[in-house]
Amino acid sequence: MSVVMPVLDEERHLRTAVGNVLDQDYPGPIEVVMALGPSSDRTDEIAAELLAADPRVRAVANPVGATGVGLNLAVGASRHDIIVRMDGHAMVPDDYIRVAVETLLATGADNVGGVMAAEGVTDFQRAVAAAMTSPIGVGQARFHVGGEEGPADTVYLGAFRRQVLERAGGYDETFLRAQDWELNHRIRQAGGTVWFTPRMRVSYRPRSSLRALAKQYAGYGRWRRVVMRQHRETVNLRYLAPPAAVLAVGAGTLAGVLGHRWALVAPVGYAAGITAGAVAVGRDLPVRAQLWLPVVFATMHGSWGVGFLLSPKSLRAGDSAFGQ
Repeated sequence: MSVVMPVLDEERHLRTAVGNVLDQDYPGPIEVVMALGPSSDRTDEIAAELLAADPRVRAVANPVGATGVGLNLAVGASRHDIIVRMDGHAMVPDDYIRVAVETLLATGADNVGGVMAAEGVTDFQRAVAAAMTSPIGVGQARFHVGGEEGPADTVYLGAFRRQVLERAGGYDETFLRAQDWELNHRIRQAGGTVWFTPRMRVSYRPRSSLRALAKQYAGYGRWRRVVMRQHRETVNLRYLAPPAAVLAVGAGTLAGVLGHRWALVAPVGYAAGITAGAVAVGRDLPVRAQLWLPVVFATMHGSWGVGFLLSPKSLRAGDSAFGQ
């Protein structure tokens, strides 16, 4: 079992993330292959300590730092037939890898994965976590909100047979975001199965500030449009909703300012909608987190939508290069 892990600026989480993998209850051999990007913190120092402490931990250099490049390098350097994709800040339960292998063998799927379980520490993070696990915030994708086990469009992270990744050509290195979604789409287009199971649950810490959250979701929107340009069959209403909301709220606000009060229906209606949604979603949150929730919803929707609308056609160039 090979765990591949792109790593960049992960001094806070890397030791725990690698330790969680090495402590798995999986009965077979495990190796961790870190693809080390050009970190600006103590990540390389911590990685060196991990390498010295356990021969199961290995590393390859990823001078570019891009996630897709790092994943391909790590997969190329790995030794086993089953590949588990992990992040340098992922927190997985002890049975994660065992469940992944069991599910791969039982279903015959090409990729299996589970839930991106957002969990906050501060009130702001708790609000973001609630939004990220709510259909109001992120739609109905099961890897966000959970659901029944079965075939899915995509999953969080994932576990693959090596030949599946080789046949697909690996991760498309030109995608700085949405690499997992784009790879899973190609797997499904080739007749493969992507399988979701709620038994594979990965704890995820949301961004810690509104600015960081806005940057994250703007990136998601930009790269979702890249995916849709390359794979036009993936266009659907769920992905068009945020940019449509941005246009409607922006146009309505401008028209209202110019004296067309009827046009304020769009921004007022949107504000009322996310406020009502926040009341429903945040009923079990602390009061400060409840107050953050409408702002978080608006930031996620608005940033995603603006990123999508402003995504330049030149954003993607080149071809995927597995193992290079």
